[in-house]
Amino acid sequence: MYRTIRVPPEKGEEIREKAVAGNFLDPARKIRKIQTSTGTFLEIPVTEAAGEIVGDFPVIKQEKPEFLEKTCSLKEYLSGTLTEAEMKHIPSGWHILGDIIIVSIPETLESKKIQIAEALLSMYPKCRSVVRDFGIEGKFRQPKRELLLGSGAETIHKEHGCFFKQDVTKVMYSKGNLEERKRMSKLGQGEIVVDMFAGIGYFSIPMAVHAHPEKIISIEINPESFAYLNENIRLNQVEDIITPIQGDCAEAAPEGEADRVIMGYVGTTHHYLEPGIKALKKSGGILHYHETVPENLFRTRPEERIKKAARCLGKKVEVLAIRRIKKYSPGVLHVVVDARIFE
Repeated sequence: MYRTIRVPPEKGEEIREKAVAGNFLDPARKIRKIQTSTGTFLEIPVTEAAGEIVGDFPVIKQEKPEFLEKTCSLKEYLSGTLTEAEMKHIPSGWHILGDIIIVSIPETLESKKIQIAEALLSMYPKCRSVVRDFGIEGKFRQPKRELLLGSGAETIHKEHGCFFKQDVTKVMYSKGNLEERKRMSKLGQGEIVVDMFAGIGYFSIPMAVHAHPEKIISIEINPESFAYLNENIRLNQVEDIITPIQGDCAEAAPEGEADRVIMGYVGTTHHYLEPGIKALKKSGGILHYHETVPENLFRTRPEERIKKAARCLGKKVEVLAIRRIKKYSPGVLHVVVDARIFE
């Protein structure tokens, strides 16, 4: 017997996440929308491990289940076109932004990069381009990437109800920061916010769409990122909330205006702590400070840097939380510190 949970559409994502967390979502079947005499519902396919009830919804028998097509692995697609030695080096992972596949291919497979790209497009027929990733470089932390196959590298990525237009060969977009973007989307209601390293709107857009601050001042120095920031403001219809400013945030950030300041850059962020603290209202406010730090220092160095900058300005600091965002590189973490700054 095939089991399912029938839920209203607005409860679909909540129950799907519970099924994933509980390891009882059936990946072989489709989540489908059905119409009954009592309304429209989603059917979430589950295994026997779901039990008899999930949340407030009973587990029921599913009539005429619909199955997902089984996709071949990259190794299966490339079988016969690469040697046994080459097969050992094929990519084990990649990520998709919008309709573009981004993949790292080792130099040992330079001559086979097009075959790999063709195989990936066969695996993901809804995607239209494959881009090879070489990492990031320069002051603006721009990606070094090569378009292997397809009609271009510009796409629109949808995440958490927000749209991000971007050229993946020109600007970075880290999927590893997803949970932090979701968290920030719940903060700032009715506040004045300064986003000091706004990029294409990574934090500004979700906050504007979901939390509805009074105003967000989004500052970005990179002209290409700034152009996409403006496009994304229009795309998400938040022109009445976000004021974009192009320039160096050390000079362009206002003083004494913000309830909350986001410092979502990593690398040299600590050099901008004083302008960030100055941007907060005289009565104080909340600072979200990002840093890359050796694992053994992540609970001390970011906090010490904030307190040092605050002392220079005659301010005090209460650290509210230190959060790990992701592993940045071997032995190095990307962390964010939430701190209240006050007199």
